[in-house]
Amino acid sequence: MKQAIALTVNGDVYEVLISPNQTLLEVLRDKLGLTGTKKGCDLGACGACSVLLDGEAYLSCLMLAVDAVGKEIVTIEGLSEGGDLHPIQKSFVELGGLQCGFCTPGIVMTAKAILDEEPQPTEESVKKKMAGNLCRCTGYKKVIESVMSASGRMGGKQ
Repeated sequence: MKQAIALTVNGDVYEVLISPNQTLLEVLRDKLGLTGTKKGCDLGACGACSVLLDGEAYLSCLMLAVDAVGKEIVTIEGLSEGGDLHPIQKSFVELGGLQCGFCTPGIVMTAKAILDEEPQPTEESVKKKMAGNLCRCTGYKKVIESVMSASGRMGGKQ
């Protein structure tokens, strides 16, 4: 039995007809066409599907879409403004904080949540808070460098 819900994604409201068992990941990718959010393990173990819900990083493969109603959802597509990359995205591009790129959207979204909560984190803090995001290419050193650089670029701003 399908039900209509409204989701606020990247500042826009979307009315969608879904099955009650559909995950937020499925709705973002399949109903809204926001394919930047990746389906990695589909078990909540890799972090590739991380999005922001009311400013906190969540694994969209583990959340039912109906549970996201009334929350502000931000995907990787919602970070840039007016065609300009977000400082976190710029840092990842310039410092090589990505390799194949598959895990990058989830890592960037987690980094955004970290820097919003702790604008000037230590490397150790970033490592601990990013522990749920896996990179098959093992680009962790560049990921941490990119997050630390973004912290400086943002100057304590969100």
